[in-house]
Order: sequence, then C-alpha cells, then structure tokens
Amino acid sequence: MNIVDRFIKYAKIDTQSDENNSETPSTKKQFDLARVVEQEMRDMGLEDIYLDDKCYLMGTLPSNIDKKVPTIGFISHFDTSPDMSGKNVKPRIVENYDGKEIVLNEKDNIVLSPKDFPEVLDYVGEDIIVTDGTTLLGADDKAGIAEIMNAMQYLIDHPEIKHGKIRIGFTPDEEIGRGADHFDVKKFGAEWAYTMDGSQIGELEYENFNAASAKILIQGRNVHPGYAKNKMINALHIANEIVMLLPVNERPEFTSGYEGFFHLIGLNGTVDEASVSYIIRDHDHNKFEKRKTQMQKVVNFVNTKYPESVKLEMNDQYYNMREKVEPVKHIVDLAFRAMKALDIEPIVKPIRGGTDGARLSYMGLPCPNIFAGGINFHGRFEFLPIKSLKKASEVVVKIAEMVGEGDISGK
Repeated sequence: MNIVDRFIKYAKIDTQSDENNSETPSTKKQFDLARVVEQEMRDMGLEDIYLDDKCYLMGTLPSNIDKKVPTIGFISHFDTSPDMSGKNVKPRIVENYDGKEIVLNEKDNIVLSPKDFPEVLDYVGEDIIVTDGTTLLGADDKAGIAEIMNAMQYLIDHPEIKHGKIRIGFTPDEEIGRGADHFDVKKFGAEWAYTMDGSQIGELEYENFNAASAKILIQGRNVHPGYAKNKMINALHIANEIVMLLPVNERPEFTSGYEGFFHLIGLNGTVDEASVSYIIRDHDHNKFEKRKTQMQKVVNFVNTKYPESVKLEMNDQYYNMREKVEPVKHIVDLAFRAMKALDIEPIVKPIRGGTDGARLSYMGLPCPNIFAGGINFHGRFEFLPIKSLKKASEVVVKIAEMVGEGDISGK
C-alpha cells in the first residue's frame, strides 16, 4: 500500500474525540482506526504489538545491526479535533495545483481561496489532498500515522538500511489534551522519541505553549421579566461581562510567535445559569502564571458585583517541553540534519499549541515534534500536500538510519 492510499484509508475512519467525556478513549470509534493499524502492524511483521483497553497502540521494529545504539520512538495520535466533523470524510486529490481557487463543494459554495489562505500558493505545481468542504481532512494526525507506518514498511523492505530498535506508538485523545494520560513510558522503552504532528514541511519544534483550561460556572436568578427589577440576575449578561474584562488584543486572532492568549472556546446557558470556557496559553512560564492569576482576578471582581454567583474551575494541561529537551538538544539537531540530508529546509520555531510530546517530555521521554505536512488543521479548509506527506516519512527513515550508523551527535 502506498502512503497516499494509506492516508486516505485512515482519513475515512471517523475518530473525533469528545472533550465532554472523561473516559479514555473519549470516543470508542477511535478503536476503529486503532484496530486497522494494529492489523497492518501484524501483517508487516512488527513485534511486541500491544493495543490496550484505553486505545494506546505500541509496536517494535527490531534492530537489524549487531552494535548497540539507542532505542528511539515515533508517535502520532488517532483522534481528530472536536472543532469540526470527522464523519464521512471524502478526501480528494487536486493534481498539479494551478494556484487558483479550489472549489471544495460546489453545492454549498465552499471554496479554498488563495485570497483567504495564501499559504496554498506555496504548493503550486504539487498534488494536494483536500476535503469536500463539509468535514476536516484529518491530516492532524492521520498523516503522522501514515508516515510512521510507511517508514516501517520501507525499512522492512530495504534491509540494507541499518537501524537500531525502533518503537512506534499511537495515542487517543491528543486533541482534547489527554493523549499522554495513560501512555506507559517505561513500557515504550525508548531513550527519546519524535511526534509526527507538526504542520508545514520542514517544521521542527521543541518549544510549545504552557497550557491551562478554565471553565467559569455562573449561577443567575431567573424571574419573570415583568417583575424582575432588583431581583433578576441574568447569567448570560454576567458571561458577557467576563468576556469583555479580558484583553481583546490577547485573543488568538490577534497574536503570533511567542505571544500568549486567552481563547474563548465555549459560551452556553440561559438566564438562570451559564458557563464560559477558555483555554489559556503562553510560552513563558511566568507570563502563563500571570494569565491564570488575571483570570482569577476577573472572577473575583465579578463576584463582588454578584456575590457567590461565579465559580472558576481551572486546570493546567501541559507545559513547555523546552525545559526537558534542551539538556538533550542533540536529538533536535539529529532531526535537523536528517532534514538537511533530504534537501528539506528545517523551520525551527515554537509550537503555537501542544502535542503529546510536551507531556511525554515531562514524563521522562524527550519528544520534539516533526512536521506531518498538513495545513489549516481542524477545519474544512484543511489540505495535505502529497510531497510533504512523503518527505515526512523519509525523515523518519533517515533518522532511523543515522541512529543505526551511530551518527547521533553529528561530530
């Protein structure tokens, strides 16, 4: 099976996770893909294959050399984002993209336009995989799974490429921040790993946001509007006050680079009760803590106006992996050199998000992030350049080869 067919096969399987379900996996349908990949691993002859009851799948490509080299790993995730439907995904290949608008769905007038998404012009002349405009594509992170599986098959088919022991792992629920919750680092047994979960070709990341979630519960008081004076407390108006008390210029749509943000992701309710959900992000840990304090101050202030009406539930989700990766920076440098060897220009930059690798790094498995190739994740305008898909898989092979040759430090 070639890598494009493999990706399309995976993309058609609905694996959307559910942030409102506390079970692991948050959706049983993630097992639909896990079992497909498990069987493919068995068919290609990988060893130590294990799919647990929480939808974590691991396997081993044994070493084909006599000397001892580090065991390394590659990791991706099964689930797709709750932000957009992943049901009935219909991938389509646009051959030799000409730089013009791509009509994704003529009936609903859904168009991938260079005017709105100028990054698509970087792929003129290439074949790209798009959606039909009604779902996301799922390159985040089914492209990563396809790349890893394709690389393992390539190494099996080309025994002349010498490599050490390679562990591969696939997780559920990464998109809702729980992908590493039950990952058994000791069982995985790698000295370090890479998540194949970045975006454009060349991305290589070992910095990410510090992250927290915040849910604000608001208890109002509903009274007949004809008799509401001095009695009604409208929970929806309180929710609006909370939103307006946080800085407008520190929203995701107005920030970039190392700038953090407060991101409103949910607002629900009635006059009687409402809830406001945020995610809080910042690369700098001190600024991250200040953002959490600011959120608490907003809630405290609102409670002075409406005593005991507002309750804040705030939890840390993950931290910046840089602190754990920098002491072993050679693993980043190794990926950098692997890309250069394949004529890929590395783009080393901070992730404006997070990956399983962030939490895994704090669990004792240093885990930088490598591009998977997809663009415009989490929405109907997501697309995947086929060249990027193939190149990412080549990077996996090259890293395995360089470690097998003992070319780890580059000296």
